Amino acid sequence: MLEHKLIDIQQRLKQPVAHATGLPNERYVEAAAFNEDRKYVMGTGWSCIAFAEDLPENNYVLPIDFMGVPLVVTRDNNGQLRVFHNVCSHRGMHLAEEPCQTKGMLVCPYHSWSYKMNGELRGTPHVGGYGNHSHPEFDRAKGNLREVRSAIWLNAVFINLSGDAIAFDDYIKPLTRQFDELCSADDRLQFVSGNDDCRTTMTVKSNWKLPVENYLESYHLPTVHPELNKTSPLDVHFDLERFDNGGGQGSENYTRTNIGGNYLPGLASWDADKSNLAVYPVLYPNTFIGLHSDHLFIMYLQPTALDQTVEHVRISYVGEEALASPYQAHRQALLDAWTNVFKEDIFAVERMQKGRFSPGYEGGVFSPAMDAPTVHFHQWVADQLVKHA
Repeated sequence: MLEHKLIDIQQRLKQPVAHATGLPNERYVEAAAFNEDRKYVMGTGWSCIAFAEDLPENNYVLPIDFMGVPLVVTRDNNGQLRVFHNVCSHRGMHLAEEPCQTKGMLVCPYHSWSYKMNGELRGTPHVGGYGNHSHPEFDRAKGNLREVRSAIWLNAVFINLSGDAIAFDDYIKPLTRQFDELCSADDRLQFVSGNDDCRTTMTVKSNWKLPVENYLESYHLPTVHPELNKTSPLDVHFDLERFDNGGGQGSENYTRTNIGGNYLPGLASWDADKSNLAVYPVLYPNTFIGLHSDHLFIMYLQPTALDQTVEHVRISYVGEEALASPYQAHRQALLDAWTNVFKEDIFAVERMQKGRFSPGYEGGVFSPAMDAPTVHFHQWVADQLVKHA
């Protein structure tokens, strides 16, 4: 039943934009759709779940809720990050409750089974009876934590929950090719973050797909972002080249922050003739990026319910110098500006969520000139559901 319905949705979305019909209301308001999104859309691609700097020390653990699935990110004694299912292999007890530094072990509070930061099961008190911590029939290797496939890119931690997506480097290759046209891969590694003025978090009362649709297009700038539209108006925005698992927009009128005649450090490989160019791609399913000559932001969406999404934003700058006190005013100005832009979007996505309960709306009609990015994302979601369901 689900498959036939999804195929019908998929076919409606493959029409030219002017004739396409978007995802139906049920994909935004029904609990079953939320679970299907986790299993077939979020879980089968590469989803961002954290930032590496949120594990600031070795032997650190960071619990994550991934659409109801409990996960934990660990940093071992050598600084290596891994992601595991956050459950004891003995009886399924939830392990890490809060971010914290450990003594090198993750200990279950039920029967005190303990795990190293690499997921290896080490301690099994009384597993062979009182005072016997081993048993000849007990294979300890089978009790290791279940690891989740993960990758780190520009400080962001990505997972592939299903374990069968293409390699992460291949997944992001179309995106990095766009970046290569602006700056070198080595230069991008200079982006660093860490201060309180480099981050913000917002909660939006909407299904996770609506913030994606909103970020992909610039059509709403004059109405929703009147101040931004004065400095970076709609007519200087353009659609990025779409690829299988992403799309977005760009601006030809980015202006670097000038405070007292000083500017933030910029990337050396960024062509001076393109200093006003900025790109804002989305890596499906849940990662938003803003690449500029002097800073990078990454926002990832954490869906916590079918109608609630947490937006985690991190801004990075070029080199440790940019995090020093002489540039504090620049960083605060950028954080305030981007926070204001992202907050302006909240009312729009929340009111679209309310609208998804109307039987008078059945997927919408689209502007042939302005809505191609949104239709592309809808097509991608439908394709994932048909492919994996």
